[in-house]
Amino acid sequence: MKGRLFLASSINFTGKDIAEKIGGDVTRLKTAFITTAAEGEGPGDMSWLDNDRKGLLDGGFDLFDYTLTDKTSEDIEKDLGDCDVIHVNGGNTFYLLVQARESGFDEFIKKFVDKGGIYIGSSAGSVIASPDIYITRKLETKIYEKELKSFEGFGLVDFIVLPHWASKVFRELYLNHRLDVAYVKGNKIILLTDSQYVLVEGDMYKIIGVGDV
Repeated sequence: MKGRLFLASSINFTGKDIAEKIGGDVTRLKTAFITTAAEGEGPGDMSWLDNDRKGLLDGGFDLFDYTLTDKTSEDIEKDLGDCDVIHVNGGNTFYLLVQARESGFDEFIKKFVDKGGIYIGSSAGSVIASPDIYITRKLETKIYEKELKSFEGFGLVDFIVLPHWASKVFRELYLNHRLDVAYVKGNKIILLTDSQYVLVEGDMYKIIGVGDV
């Protein structure tokens, strides 16, 4: 793998540090902000999406919003083929996987990274980079699970990110459901707080913290 990956829990808190790690003038990098996972969250307060976008804008990235929904593989190649950076944001991981497969983005992103492109993920966007997303299931994902024949992610890394560790907002989900699903042999899991991300370069990866959140 030639590209670099930055797999965050909350890009809102880590965007600036990631920009510094990339180096140079990130305003010159064509950067797509994939909003698709948020579409699977249903109606409600979406201020977190604006906060995530702001996290990258504050880091200096020049973004354009993009959704995979209703796109073809030809659309994906035409619209994203000349990007330097692709950021896949959070939301419903299972809805995101459905749309990634239907649009051909799942195959596109593997080639993109292999050619040297930079992949940034936040929450669901980090989870889906893994070999399998099953352990992140919750009640709200069942409607999308029916559309998936399998739960393989993009396979860009050989571990599974579990985001928002120790967050009060996600405490009930983890303690009452997610840990029970995840507590099986065979899973290589990295727990990330909202102030951490995983930097992946070639066969090397490390967890980087940017402060307490």
